[in-house]
Amino acid sequence: MIVTFLDLAEKRYSLRTFSDQSVEKEKILKLLEAARLAPSAVNYQPCHFIVVTDEALKTKVAEGYSREWFAKAPVVIVACGDHSASWKRRDGKDHVDVDVAIAVDHLTLAAVELGLGTCWVCAFDAAHVHSVLELPEHLEAIALIPLGYPLDGQVPVKKRKELAELVSWNGYKR
Repeated sequence: MIVTFLDLAEKRYSLRTFSDQSVEKEKILKLLEAARLAPSAVNYQPCHFIVVTDEALKTKVAEGYSREWFAKAPVVIVACGDHSASWKRRDGKDHVDVDVAIAVDHLTLAAVELGLGTCWVCAFDAAHVHSVLELPEHLEAIALIPLGYPLDGQVPVKKRKELAELVSWNGYKR
């Protein structure tokens, strides 16, 4: 059976109930490879990923995001942006967030293909995570990606706007 990109996009959801099954290193490396292949502004590739599997460190990182389910993920990938290596538009707009977001999207879709689940977490204490991971000044933790196998087979219903609500042709129209 051929799995299409739209199949992967449709099957991806935010997983918050992880099984205890550990994630194979080979699968983690495949996810990171998918992220590495993502496009970035001017191909500067300002992403850095920290894979956290150590239980004590994962617990410390989880203190920056106070949700009980978070620390139960077997793996947490901290997606960081390198401000010293990112492209800046003429008006000063730093594209590091955009570049990291594209890479994380590649990673989350690759996870679906491998039977894994993720949740994109942005509401965390960035200063806390920065300190716990001893990040250098130029690196910013942009997203936390808990990763693992789903605990059960229940997939939540996705709520998405209709395409007509999101698209205008030849200029903005409402």
